[in-house]
Amino acid sequence: MTEFLTPSARRRLKEEGLNYLDLTGNVRLNLSRPGLFIETEGATTDPNPAEKAGRSLRGAKAGRIVRALCDFPGPLNVSNLAAKAGVDISYASRLVDWLAREGLLTRVTRGPVKAVDRARMIRRWADDYSVLKSNDARAFLDPRGVESLLRNLPTSNFRYAVTGSFAANRLAPVAPARLAMLYVDDPDEAASALSLRPSEAGANAMLLVPFDDVVFDRTRVDEGVTYVAPSQAAVDLLTSPGRSPAEGEAVLEWMARDQEK
Repeated sequence: MTEFLTPSARRRLKEEGLNYLDLTGNVRLNLSRPGLFIETEGATTDPNPAEKAGRSLRGAKAGRIVRALCDFPGPLNVSNLAAKAGVDISYASRLVDWLAREGLLTRVTRGPVKAVDRARMIRRWADDYSVLKSNDARAFLDPRGVESLLRNLPTSNFRYAVTGSFAANRLAPVAPARLAMLYVDDPDEAASALSLRPSEAGANAMLLVPFDDVVFDRTRVDEGVTYVAPSQAAVDLLTSPGRSPAEGEAVLEWMARDQEK
């Protein structure tokens, strides 16, 4: 029993087949004798967080570190990681130490990061990130249909990167995409160029002003369309509504297969 268990800690305990209980109401009790199974959900965030550095993946610098750890193969020393992520070495070192304690990566003592559990890392990031809240999200409608929007992107002259279901379908298709999600610098400029109309009801396009320019790093171009890196697509989908989390899990599975190649 403890005061609070994070969602990632609960997932790990569940994977290990262990019971748990915290004071906010997160409970899992699975007994064979007598036959008993109880599972309830309490708080998803700590109601009394401690003021300690390196206990969160919230914010731009943490996002850059996670992206770099997931995008670049190891071994990766901290100074190289800091340079690739564009953060100071002291911050990178503190965060890497914490991630190692959380079991999300393996690091040689005072040495490089040897291996990263990318799926668990991205799921942990999703605990502190939300694609629709961490970014400035605005809803639009393309009256010609969402596929028309995708067809117009190769000839556009503004910076963008497609995320969400359309990015997932290039890697691990789950279901036909119905909503286009794009990172852009200026939603008004992009909407004008693509002939989109502001619309809350019936929107089929979401333009996102990014929390950080890292969303434009290590993008991929497929048939003339620019897509975010798989790690960015995964966390965006995991924190989106509807069936998107299932698509995010499919992207994580694709990343695991790709890592084994």
